[in-house]
Amino acid sequence: MAGMKKMMIALTLVAALCWSCKKPQGFEYRDTKNFRIDKLGFDRSSLMMDLVYFNPNSFGVNLKHIDCDIYVNHVYLGKYALDTVMHIDRQSEFVLPSKMEVDMKNVFKNALNVLLNPEVLVEVKGSTRLGKAGIFINVPFDYSGKQKVAFF
Repeated sequence: MAGMKKMMIALTLVAALCWSCKKPQGFEYRDTKNFRIDKLGFDRSSLMMDLVYFNPNSFGVNLKHIDCDIYVNHVYLGKYALDTVMHIDRQSEFVLPSKMEVDMKNVFKNALNVLLNPEVLVEVKGSTRLGKAGIFINVPFDYSGKQKVAFF
């Protein structure tokens, strides 16, 4: 009888834990700051920037991995990956220092369009690995929006 009581308590705790856990939502992109060219080359270049995001979840999460592809005006620009562990507070903005390798031939495809147009369409598609209490899941994201580009 004592074993049955312990099992019922354990099942009740597991059920309560499952009902209290919500699947984490993906982060919302907010802004790009401190954009700079780290290394300029004819074939490949390195870009550095700070990406500002917002955590819409009502709970803090741990960010373990980001993997995404970046497109400008529907042309593939490069891949961005971040392999680190950082805690993100609930319903807060946070900054991800980022470095990205860019294939310059794809940049040249967009160069004239970017020079003639003050806005470009930026698309970021990928996934993040988010977790809480040591349990991580992949959360896909798909951002698309116009960004102002100022050269002068």
